[in-house]
Amino acid sequence: MSQNCYSCGVPLTMPEFKGPAEDYCNNCADGDGKLKPYEEVRLGLAQWLKSWQPALDDAVALKRATFYLKAMPAWAE
Repeated sequence: MSQNCYSCGVPLTMPEFKGPAEDYCNNCADGDGKLKPYEEVRLGLAQWLKSWQPALDDAVALKRATFYLKAMPAWAE
């Protein structure tokens, strides 16, 4: 089992992030433990960025989410 979500990097050792998947958090995996579609994860990450940076423009939040996800094992090209 991984220590961090392969999709977004949150610590899987924290109970609030643990879901049915071994390598993905409850935000990145569906109820069956399968990785959600990229666009769904990207939009969720952008919304999370805006939750702690309310003045962040939607387009900038999406751009930052895209760059971040490219560095994660689940989305690396």
